[in-house]
Amino acid sequence: MKTKGKIGIIIGLIVIFAVSLSLFTVDQTQQAIVIQLGKPLQGINGPGLHFKVPFIQQVVQFEQRILVYDASPTEILTKDKKNLVVDNYTKWAIENPLKFYTTVINERGAQARLDDIVYAQLRVELGQHNLSDIVSETRDALMMKVTKKSAERAKDYGIRVVDVRIKRADLPEQNEKHVFGRMKAERERQAKQYRSEGEEESKKITAKADMERTIILAKAYKKSEQLKGEGDAGAVKIYADAYQKDLGFYEFIRSLEAYKNALKADTKLIINLDFLSI
Repeated sequence: MKTKGKIGIIIGLIVIFAVSLSLFTVDQTQQAIVIQLGKPLQGINGPGLHFKVPFIQQVVQFEQRILVYDASPTEILTKDKKNLVVDNYTKWAIENPLKFYTTVINERGAQARLDDIVYAQLRVELGQHNLSDIVSETRDALMMKVTKKSAERAKDYGIRVVDVRIKRADLPEQNEKHVFGRMKAERERQAKQYRSEGEEESKKITAKADMERTIILAKAYKKSEQLKGEGDAGAVKIYADAYQKDLGFYEFIRSLEAYKNALKADTKLIINLDFLSI
């Protein structure tokens, strides 16, 4: 009886061990394929508990989340013959694990393939544009084209390219000083041109203002002289009308005004009584 019990325990342990070798789990962030004698079997195993044949089949798991490949900076020649050092990165994911395993095997192989694909598309696309276009607002449109073309070629390897972006785009070190000098000279030329145009415009505005001022003063002088003449004519008319109404009184008033203007303030005036009887 004791021998049978030991045999039963041994058999139970063997069964448990065999079952443990036959079952495997896949995490929610992973996806897996089964390899039988070096050949991948059809079917992709998603998250959960799965079965395999012990010792004959092996399980290879792959990342299901989006991965990031940061490429090394490389030089690219632009349309205007400028060498540009481009530092880019690629967001990608494993879309077809079976095709991925049979073509690139693992993530390292996928990164090497992505490096060739993305660099080729960057070289072609950026080579069709000038340096100023690449570093300006049109960069987003260029990177969308690179992403689309890279994604089309990466499908053959079971890879889905999500996005390709440029982190930095710099000139080679030996060209930076030369380009900086040219940019500085160009900016100085533009600044000189703007100052010259500003001075010319200032002179035009000043001349126009002086002309308008002269015209306004001339019109004002003309108007004042016209009003003055009209006032003098009105005064003469008033004097003439007054003279016609009472000649003696008019002569008396004019005489007083003449005395007032001719004599000083402290002058004593002796008037004939005949004068007052006028």
